Amino acid sequence: MKLAVLKETCPGERRVALIPANLHHLAKLGIEVAIESGAGQAAGFPDQRYVEKGATVMAQRPELFSADIVLQIRTLGANPGAGRDDLPHYRPRQIVIGMTDPLGEPGASADMARTGASLMSLELVPRITRAQSMDVLSSMATIAGYRAVLLAAVELPKMFPLLMTAAGTLTAARVFVIGAGVAGLQAIATSRRLGAIVHAYDVRPAVREQVESLGGKFVELALETGEAQDKGGYAKALGEEFYRRQRELMASVVAESDVVIATAAIPGKTAPLLITREAVHGMAPGSVIVDLAAERGGNCEPSQPDQRIVERDVVILGPTNLPSEIPYHASQMFSNNVTQFLKNLIHDGQPQLDRDDEIIRETLVARGGQVVHGRIRELLQLPPLAPAAEAATTAQSDRSPANPNPPGSA
Repeated sequence: MKLAVLKETCPGERRVALIPANLHHLAKLGIEVAIESGAGQAAGFPDQRYVEKGATVMAQRPELFSADIVLQIRTLGANPGAGRDDLPHYRPRQIVIGMTDPLGEPGASADMARTGASLMSLELVPRITRAQSMDVLSSMATIAGYRAVLLAAVELPKMFPLLMTAAGTLTAARVFVIGAGVAGLQAIATSRRLGAIVHAYDVRPAVREQVESLGGKFVELALETGEAQDKGGYAKALGEEFYRRQRELMASVVAESDVVIATAAIPGKTAPLLITREAVHGMAPGSVIVDLAAERGGNCEPSQPDQRIVERDVVILGPTNLPSEIPYHASQMFSNNVTQFLKNLIHDGQPQLDRDDEIIRETLVARGGQVVHGRIRELLQLPPLAPAAEAATTAQSDRSPANPNPPGSA
């Protein structure tokens, strides 16, 4: 069983999908690893480190596509520009693993399906206990929340901590974190470590205890949230009237803050608008907003993806790939997640695409020339895959050169 690790081609992407330290775990699974030359360089993992751990370094990218499994951080959906250059190289019954933005770019999943490769999207790892060690979204959100606070601290013309000096007392900065998911909780923890006074808000009242355990103060708004959380633990869309009232109530909290870290996002949907232009105008000059939802439309009205905007002397940042700014540890976390994912996928030296396994079923987007994931088929306006067609797709993808005798054959 051969696995290839590709060098990332998305502009600005510095992470690598597999680090040298994890190679010995894959060797125990019967996996031989080939890596594209320079794939780990930007993250702090030169080619020689991979060679020392038993990997083969290959200079010609097309040659890596002869592998049974192709691994990368960003496949086509999450790399809509340069990712198309790889499409001609994928082949039937090959397994492609990476982030694919399946809910935001479902058309890319259809394009990948047409290659015949089996596509597994790491964003779709279910939020169940058994899959926690494979959850790349949580890992990357942890880094994004940390980095967002550091960016704000650099921009803010104040210091974060309370300081009593001979020159007088310096008051602590006030940080408001919107959204108490993984990124938000890490932003709270980092802001508190820097000495800020932290307030946080989330539509899910259940997260109040987590906010307070990190030293933050939970902001309560007079709103009826109802079922604000889906079965996967993510926030649900709650309707424009709810968000209008939320914006009105939140404006006063925003105005009192030196820093706002906005992290509210809904998978596959436009981010809710939470901070209006008028609310920005109510902030003190020099205040900072870091909008982690800028790529999906933004929580803050003036924000733009990957732009630094100044609105009435308030700095607004819209970073879209903060994990890539800390590539060493981001790669380490991603690689650890992927290694656990592969341990669940590989049995007896071969990948087992067992749809009775919830992790496999939820991450398997394409197989045997078809988009097989129900939610992605809905987004593509395709009818549900009939059981007979699904069985045929499974049989076709199982008859691969690496697995000539499919399960149940004589």
